[in-house]
Amino acid sequence: MDDDLRTAERRLQAAQLASDVTELDALLDDAALFTGPDGTVLAKADDLRAHRDGAQVLRRSEELELRTRVAGPTGVTWVLVALEGETAGEAFAARVRYTRTWAHDGAGWRVLAAHASVVG
Repeated sequence: MDDDLRTAERRLQAAQLASDVTELDALLDDAALFTGPDGTVLAKADDLRAHRDGAQVLRRSEELELRTRVAGPTGVTWVLVALEGETAGEAFAARVRYTRTWAHDGAGWRVLAAHASVVG
């Protein structure tokens, strides 16, 4: 199951980079919540809207490190990525560490919660 979780995490990263709202919708639980680097909590609908409307655009997402842990139907990923893009029209470049909690059901892995921290 660790390999499946790694695959799901990398699918999520690719969907974020491409702003693939259909793939993001499939990978995010409907009740998913995200805590951003500034402490703001966003819902799945907020994240999808940011990608759909172009409010958040990634130009680069390079995975620097990925760790996983699976316990039954629950998984956690810790990923460090180098990001470049725009948020609300403002360019940014940062190394960001994401911690994501995933649940596995008959359809595969879906993100329940995520937290992002800028690390440099």
